[in-house]
Amino acid sequence: MNPLETTLAFCTNFLFVPGTRPDRFLKALNSGAGGVIIDLEDAVGADDKEKARGLLRQAWADFSDQQKKQLVIRINAPGTQFYGADLALAEEINAPCLLIPKSESRDQINGAAQILPTTAIIPMIETALGLDCLKEIANAQQVLRLALGNLDLQADLGMVCDELESELLTARFQLVFQSRVAEIAPPIDGVTPSTTDENRINTDAFRAKRMGFGGKLCIHPSQISLVRKAFEPSAAEIDWAQRVVKADQDSRGGAVKLDGRMIDRPVVLLAQRTLSQAK
Repeated sequence: MNPLETTLAFCTNFLFVPGTRPDRFLKALNSGAGGVIIDLEDAVGADDKEKARGLLRQAWADFSDQQKKQLVIRINAPGTQFYGADLALAEEINAPCLLIPKSESRDQINGAAQILPTTAIIPMIETALGLDCLKEIANAQQVLRLALGNLDLQADLGMVCDELESELLTARFQLVFQSRVAEIAPPIDGVTPSTTDENRINTDAFRAKRMGFGGKLCIHPSQISLVRKAFEPSAAEIDWAQRVVKADQDSRGGAVKLDGRMIDRPVVLLAQRTLSQAK
């Protein structure tokens, strides 16, 4: 399987679940989330890392093939003492998709890709160095899309952001821009810390869509429906996407124009994602 041929490229919402809570794995998969991120990093204390890997290994055999297509494993960051064991587990279970936190270089991503040749990779940008190397990271092997770690990035840069995180607009633009240049799927925006402030969640989700993000990370099931609704395509967007996909199919891979605009891979990806969301 080509690691980039995955529906996770089109998901608008990803729900985190702690790796130490296997009782929540199926609940998360049945929550309506497009993608479920089993977290071996921030949600798991240092003394529980091995336990979390064991619980994931044990649970993996019980997931259906369809459920596995929804799963993303967030491992620990490169350079940590837990990274090697996390990669070994991902190789053992043949994880379909990996979220690599604090990604800071092309070599980190390419190294993981060599070990996991059938695994899609989502680098998470959470540091100044990661942002500085964004172009290289976006063009690394098997990168499906980028993700923003907005809270960690603020901390790394010493920022004290306002409620709208206006200070991170430039960083967000860079993720969208470099994703487009690299011809990968639109990036995933970071989390909204509040799980009860619906106005805040809506504002953050609609901002992400306006800026060109393709989805958003969620920390609680209550956020999923709000995020999904914010990214729902309009009737005009669905009509455009249908015409793009048809034009691409009719061209059989050749160059083609639609409404005076060349249709290239990112445009087709956007159209496919729009139709996927419409379903």
